[in-house]
Parts: sequence; C-alpha cells; structure tokens
Amino acid sequence: MAKKKYKSYLIVDGYNIINDWEELKTLSIEDLDAARERLIHYIIEYSQYHGKKAIIVFDAYNVKGGTEKRENRKYITIVYTKEHQTADSYIEKYISSLSKYDKIQVATSDYAEQQIILGKGATRISARELKLYLDETLMKIKEKQRDSEIKIQRNFLEDRLDDITLSKLENIRRKH
Repeated sequence: MAKKKYKSYLIVDGYNIINDWEELKTLSIEDLDAARERLIHYIIEYSQYHGKKAIIVFDAYNVKGGTEKRENRKYITIVYTKEHQTADSYIEKYISSLSKYDKIQVATSDYAEQQIILGKGATRISARELKLYLDETLMKIKEKQRDSEIKIQRNFLEDRLDDITLSKLENIRRKH
C-alpha cells in the first residue's frame, strides 16, 4: 500500500496580521492595498522557502454584496471571504476540510480563534512569532543569494591561472 504524502499548510488571518505588525499597520492607514500586497509578498517568500502551501484569508465581513473570491499566486492562495463571513469562520471551516494528518499552522493573534484552532488539531502562530520566523527566513534567503554570488565570482579562469600563463594569454589576445 502506497504511503500517502501529507501536506504542510500555513493559514494566515490577513487583517489580523496587518493590524498587529507596526510596519503594515502604518502602511494600511495610507494604502490598504499596499499593506495587503506587502504581506502577500512576505508570505510567498516564506512559503516558497519552507515548502508550505500558504492561504491568506482577508475577510469581507462588512462589504455589502461581497462574494467569495480566490486568487492563486505562486505558492499561495489568497481568499477574500463573502459578505457576513469572518476570516475566523472561513479558517475554521477550511481546517475541518483538511486531513487530520496534514501539518496545519494558523497565524493569528486572536485568542478566541487560537483556542478553536487548537481544538481542531492545528497549531497556532502569533503575529509576533510569524514576524520572527519571516525575518529569519528572509535572512536565510539573503545569505543563500550572497553565497551563490560569491561562488559565481570565484569561477573566473584568471583566478585559477598563474601570472605567467595569464601574461602569455594576454599577449596572444592582443596579437589577434
């Protein structure tokens, strides 16, 4: 019997995180779309690096006539809930639809939501913890990029040849 591969999920209560991170909260006062996009960018980086499927849920609880919208982007799904549906209720329902063997983490600082999440078998990450994990991930990504740049820089022929050979090659180049 083939062993089933279980998935790892990160589910983010979008507005809860935006309102908890000072950088995003400040940005959201002037431009809510920009704050959402920045959060989405951060979660894409995190999700890609850790190999987790991420779902960011933004509620449209007070949006008149709002219908549920889903947007798939690289490594993540963004959900805008329908009118009268909170992100919390969407997340609870979504968690219930997943396998009990999947690894599910929910990022929210809403205490009541955290208790429900734990009761459904998922783990919770506070907004502060998510920020720490994200900062650590971004630092690792930068280190990895810097290391690959260093390796590329060291891959020049002139770095591996002695001065006499380099001089002879330069003379040949000039004659042509």
